Amino acid sequence: MITHIQGKLSEKNPTHVVIDCNGVGYMLNISLHTYSQISDKEQLKLFTHLQVKEDSHTLYGFSSLAEREIFRLLISVSGIGASIARTMLSSLTPKQIREGIATGDVVLIQSIKGIGAKTAQRVILDLKDKILKVYGLEDVSAVSSNTNKNEALSALVMLGFNKNAADKAIDTVMRTAEGTISVELIIKAALKSL
Repeated sequence: MITHIQGKLSEKNPTHVVIDCNGVGYMLNISLHTYSQISDKEQLKLFTHLQVKEDSHTLYGFSSLAEREIFRLLISVSGIGASIARTMLSSLTPKQIREGIATGDVVLIQSIKGIGAKTAQRVILDLKDKILKVYGLEDVSAVSSNTNKNEALSALVMLGFNKNAADKAIDTVMRTAEGTISVELIIKAALKSL
């Protein structure tokens, strides 16, 4: 198994890069997330996943171990192949995917091109426990708080409040709150300061 490739960046495209390692050029398929993380520096190290099929050996490159881990979790789901997983990582950051799965955000996962409602539900159903196990409950409560904050902000903007003012009010509420706070309580407390 090839775990990473380090060498001179000889070609960079939004869909793949070529890394020269002592005269051998390795083509690695990448997501747009990885593409955005790669600067035009000469030396580059990417973490890899080698997919072996009957008719091909394909290398996928990732800028971080976290992105590679999410990719591997995604391709473990029935109906999600490497190209769909790469599309998912091109549409959302690994953190957004992890948070979406952990909180059961079907709409977020379904917003990715090529992912329907059933596939989004299957991804969440298959991976939610694994995400919670790997990243722990602490990260998920932070994810939940972040989701609650976003929902509260959206509600206040819909009520006609300025987005920046509402965001500041919500941040104040979130700092003073102990533990996770519900969307309703965030809105009520923020309304008092707006």
